[in-house]
Amino acid sequence: MTPPVQSLSRPTFVSNLRALYAIAQKDWQQFWRYPLNAFGYVMQPLIWFTPVFFMGQAFSVNGQAQGFAAYSGSGDYISFVLLGSVLGNFINSVFWGIGYALKNDMDSGVLESTWLTPVPRPILLIGRTITSLVTTSIISAAMLLVAALLFGFRPTGNALLALAPAIPMLIGLYGFGMAFAAIVLLMRDANTLVDVSSYLVNLFSGSQFPVQSLPRFLLPISLALPLTYGYDAVRGFLLHTRTLFPLGTELIILVGFMLVMVWFGIWFFNRMERTVRQKGTLGQH
Repeated sequence: MTPPVQSLSRPTFVSNLRALYAIAQKDWQQFWRYPLNAFGYVMQPLIWFTPVFFMGQAFSVNGQAQGFAAYSGSGDYISFVLLGSVLGNFINSVFWGIGYALKNDMDSGVLESTWLTPVPRPILLIGRTITSLVTTSIISAAMLLVAALLFGFRPTGNALLALAPAIPMLIGLYGFGMAFAAIVLLMRDANTLVDVSSYLVNLFSGSQFPVQSLPRFLLPISLALPLTYGYDAVRGFLLHTRTLFPLGTELIILVGFMLVMVWFGIWFFNRMERTVRQKGTLGQH
């Protein structure tokens, strides 16, 4: 009599947490194998920010950029641009990090073997962003500290209140990241897609300037991007800038964006993953 075949147990909440921890621990060790990378991540944004700082000083009166204040409601353009850079770092960690992690596994030839593990696919992708979020937080804090010493970064608002728009924005970006990963599965190349998309999204969401300064025919594109309201609300809480809509309205938009994008991203990713498995192109690159 043959012994009964033991079926694999279904993943539980605890096992998923262990998987997330194992993935994050592996990425953490890999990141700190090259500690000079962290120094480069801190200094690189400050290097390109330096000419922006001096250009702004040249057009300022008594340290205040009056033309800039007419659009944003604040003459502190230094803090405005630095906050945009920090938020952009987090957006890149979540939005683009999922797709790049998937592409790296495809290039290394380990995607199929990794996905044989009894762990939900979204858990595998989310795990690849945890270390990135932690390191981005550390690097961004160091960058702002250096910027405060060199350029006079002085936020005047409440940092805790600024988390109210930042958290739903970042959670919603996981949905964006899942949808982007699905496209990577189909196209099997993320580089061009990331370069073009990141530039356009950052441009139209106002990461480095008030979207009110855009031409009128481009402004609707900015208003259609939920990230625009994330940038706008965080700056409203931290810098007391003039927001596009009341902060309560922008928070509602961000929460709605979070709920819709998380559902859509997971649904779209599962659908595309099933498609590439049926075609037999999952491991191709």
